[in-house]
Amino acid sequence: MKKDKQEQTEEKETVNETEQNQTEQTADSQAEQLASSTSETENSESAEKAESEASAESEAKGETSPEEKIAELEKENADLKDQLLRRAADFDNYRKRMMQEKQDAFDYGNANLLKDLLDSLDNFDRTLDAAKDAKDAKSIADGIKMINKSLVSMLENKYNLVAFGKEGDAFDPDLHEAIGMQEGKVKKEELSAVYLKGYKLKDKVIRHAKVMVVKPAE
Repeated sequence: MKKDKQEQTEEKETVNETEQNQTEQTADSQAEQLASSTSETENSESAEKAESEASAESEAKGETSPEEKIAELEKENADLKDQLLRRAADFDNYRKRMMQEKQDAFDYGNANLLKDLLDSLDNFDRTLDAAKDAKDAKSIADGIKMINKSLVSMLENKYNLVAFGKEGDAFDPDLHEAIGMQEGKVKKEELSAVYLKGYKLKDKVIRHAKVMVVKPAE
């Protein structure tokens, strides 16, 4: 009997120790959870505090917020678009103006020349009127020669138009167009007759002289 009581007592003590250990473990676990929760709360509060301090520091330094930066960029983008549209419109107007000026130059580029030719036309009209009652052909011829001389002088001096092609000039295929050729007592090819004078505008040939060429006899 004694032995049974002793065994029961030992069993109770073992159960109590087990329950005590479980209780201690539960308490430790709860303490750890509480510490972890407290740490997370402290970290969150610390992060919020740091963010708040950073925001305050940024405001103190005059820095803008992301929303303000976006608004500034949108405004800058709108300004650039406006400038681009204005420049495109200016360029289009410039292009149209240049095209109009080019067309005007093409249409009226000879206006000054024609205006200068009017004097010669007026002189021809006067000569024709005088020829109706003229009894001396020489006076008419002299009048025409004067008009021709005045016209040639104006074209040469004002417009750099130069006539070329005279009998005896050396034949130059870059200047002369030979419409016939014959042999003669010459040392090299030369012009024996000029049917139409050639003309240069400055250094550019605008019409070749039509000539007869004489070449050395074989």
